[in-house]
Amino acid sequence: MEIGIDSFAVLMPGPTGRMQTPQERMDDLMAEIELADRVGLDAFGVGEHHRAEFIDSAPTVIMAAGAARTKNIRLNSAVTVLSAVDPVRLFQQFATLDLISKGRVEIVAGRGSFVDAYPLFGLDLNDYDALFSENLDLLLRLREESHPRWQGRFRPELTGQGVFPRPAQAELPIWIGVGGTPQSFLRAGLLGLPLMVAIIGGTFRRFRPLVDLYRRAGQEAGHPPEKLKVALHAFGYVAETSERARSEAYPPWQYMMSSLAKERGWIDASRPQFDAMAAPGGAFMVGSPEEVAEKMLGASADLGGLSRITFQMSGASGNPEQMRRSIELLGTKVAPIVRQASAARSAAAAPAA
Repeated sequence: MEIGIDSFAVLMPGPTGRMQTPQERMDDLMAEIELADRVGLDAFGVGEHHRAEFIDSAPTVIMAAGAARTKNIRLNSAVTVLSAVDPVRLFQQFATLDLISKGRVEIVAGRGSFVDAYPLFGLDLNDYDALFSENLDLLLRLREESHPRWQGRFRPELTGQGVFPRPAQAELPIWIGVGGTPQSFLRAGLLGLPLMVAIIGGTFRRFRPLVDLYRRAGQEAGHPPEKLKVALHAFGYVAETSERARSEAYPPWQYMMSSLAKERGWIDASRPQFDAMAAPGGAFMVGSPEEVAEKMLGASADLGGLSRITFQMSGASGNPEQMRRSIELLGTKVAPIVRQASAARSAAAAPAA
């Protein structure tokens, strides 16, 4: 199982209550990517938002800077708002980034949890689903053909023009990022694309029927099982003890969720709600290294096997020292436990020679 981190590059207040500046947050983000690579994590994702509290509106630029500072870690979008971008330009940007990174780039394509990109780029929110379907179709065509012929509804047709550069990888990995919509799971399965499931509450187990739907659709469409990868994106934080992890992770989580609650009319976030999600049955991977490793392995079992788990750790970024310590523990303490257990399970499941 691969282990990674996803960052939304959110601006957070620090321990003294002073809000980070965009420059400070960007400097810290670069240090986080470098550290994740140094401690042996497998992936680092950068989100895409078009709001004042985030600095990741141009994620490929951030990832290019990260690629120049790292050697091994894979870099991905988390997620690319595919509905709001020209797929040709997107492919060119990621192909260029793939060359910079020497073949370490992946696209996670989704529709995003905010809709700010649509009015910003002059798009009709009523075309939310149609834009995504059409842009995904073109993006996949561009991955296969350098001179495609293609016609759609929302952009000028392509009549054989060349789309360059081509990436370093023979096939640029494209994942589908999903929330809880059955149609999204079904589409990813029918296309045979790997699946990134974002679970921000409840339990992991309740998503098993949707993951089964994805795998069943993929198999019935004729895609080999090895192409039907499932990854999990969840809120996570690691500290030396469970008590310390919860006490450090709760304040920034409460800050972010309360801001959303005011905007969307939700009930304000509370400590009992957080503790329930951090408990053994909940969807937050918060605790000591041993607790987090156990929860990761349990999530994989609940969902029928996972190829990757990525931690949404942006909330801890207001305290750079704590954030870096959590990344270090994830790479040096949690990852070895999970990898050893995963290898043992794979060996036990392998047919006898």
